[in-house]
Amino acid sequence: MKHLSVKEKEAEAFEKLKGVFHYKAKMSAPKVVKVVVSVGTGTRQKANKDTNEFVIGRLAKITGQRGALRGAKKSVSSFKIRQGDSIGAVVTLRGKRMYSFLEKLLNVALPRTKDFRGISRKAVDDVGNLTIGIREHTIFPETADEDIRDVFGLSVTLVSTAKDKKEGLAFFELLGVPFKKE
Repeated sequence: MKHLSVKEKEAEAFEKLKGVFHYKAKMSAPKVVKVVVSVGTGTRQKANKDTNEFVIGRLAKITGQRGALRGAKKSVSSFKIRQGDSIGAVVTLRGKRMYSFLEKLLNVALPRTKDFRGISRKAVDDVGNLTIGIREHTIFPETADEDIRDVFGLSVTLVSTAKDKKEGLAFFELLGVPFKKE
């Protein structure tokens, strides 16, 4: 049996979902618009000034695209953060890079996660987007051999054109997202 890529599975979504959701045209079927990978550096950045550059470098290795720093929107005195201080990094992927990252995430990285039992169905929000929290960036093959002391977590959001949670769940299952068996 031939292994289908994420892009091919996305193209087949119309055929498989049109009976359930009554699509009239292929353009009405859900698609992945973008993938947003974000890392918060918050308190670590205060201890070591090179943290943001380190995180951006690792994100560039993982995603194939350099990340952008994000600043604090407000000053929060209890966290000792001023407005505009960089508190994280984000990468927005579209097109070929998005599809290659999704292939790597679904077929390589998630199966390498320790004690992985699947993604909760609650990770799909009410507008049909999927957000996955990853505790250690070392599950990606590009970073596994490097320093283990600087491990950080990241958030991966798959933004789709699905209209609601039910449609989003059906679409992500077709893409091959490993949901928990409930």
